[in-house]
Amino acid sequence: MENTKIVIKTKSKSYPIYFGDRILSTAGKIVKKRLPNVKKIVIISDKNIPSIFLKKLSKSLRKYNLKIYKVVAKEKTKSFKVANKLIEKLLHNNLNRSDCIISFGGGIIGDLSAFVSNLTKRGIKFVNIPTTLLAQVDASIGGKTAINSTQGKNLIGTFYQPDFVLMDTSILKSLPRREMINGYGEILKHSLISDRKFFLWLGKNAKKIINNKDKKLLKYAIIQSCKIKATIVSKDEEEKNLRKILNFGHTFAHGFEGAKNFSTKLNHGEAVLLGMMMASQLSCKKKLLPINDLNLIKQHYLKLNLPMDIKTKFIKKEVNKILNFMRKDKKNLDNKINLILLKKIGKTNEINSFKVTNKEMKKFLLESFN
Repeated sequence: MENTKIVIKTKSKSYPIYFGDRILSTAGKIVKKRLPNVKKIVIISDKNIPSIFLKKLSKSLRKYNLKIYKVVAKEKTKSFKVANKLIEKLLHNNLNRSDCIISFGGGIIGDLSAFVSNLTKRGIKFVNIPTTLLAQVDASIGGKTAINSTQGKNLIGTFYQPDFVLMDTSILKSLPRREMINGYGEILKHSLISDRKFFLWLGKNAKKIINNKDKKLLKYAIIQSCKIKATIVSKDEEEKNLRKILNFGHTFAHGFEGAKNFSTKLNHGEAVLLGMMMASQLSCKKKLLPINDLNLIKQHYLKLNLPMDIKTKFIKKEVNKILNFMRKDKKNLDNKINLILLKKIGKTNEINSFKVTNKEMKKFLLESFN
């Protein structure tokens, strides 16, 4: 399959994203071309990545002084404790700012690796090689780094753009269906906030994408999704205005994840899918989103058996816990919960134009159980 490249242009840095099937072995050549002064490379890898892929990546980087650190990819890993351990290892190996850290894993590994890269010696070269669909279409693009707090998810972090991103779609073949749905949530989000035509295209092709049955369809979905996010990030790198629309469904989602203690009982993509349905229903209730568009979204969910009903994941007693995490969301303003809602499929409300009190949100959550 033909390789593709798109370039993300932000105020701080421009960098390419390379897409292709079986392109992992080109990583070394790209490092040599784009980062000619690199001598030492540290790969921070998900412990559970099939060894065949890590061996292939390591082989392409064999001309460099190479170290590999494996970590367990779970939300609790995104902590000061783990970040500090990694930074101490990097300093012990005397990495210079011209050397390179490569993230090799999903969004958790990418968030943590970028955070560590940014803080060590005020910035070491950083390359992201995402290995999950979720990371390829979302977490690897835009330069957000993050670790978690006991108060909530991704509340500690910086903006630090990678030097390049490499997406090998052949790695996705190793993912179970649940992981594909996990990533599909973000693909669907990009269509809902920005591109009605893409949403309608997904309606025809999503089953094959989720079941990983067609390379060309999967690659097209990934590239279209990345282009939408890249356009938004290029206009607003540090989330001061337009970029906030990427949080559609996420205020609910972070509440849902927090209520489940960020466990695998509800992964991020599932929480986002449920959060987007809640946000869509609220959009319609507030007479922003036409009922016909809400019905189209519901039909899409039903056709693919996506999580859409809060009652299947929670009980009423958990509403206060959900609300507690929603209240702490970093996007909130004036002690109110700040939401991105839909005006129609492909268009959101104006930034910061819809805020609700804790009391109003609690009422809406409770009504969702009726």
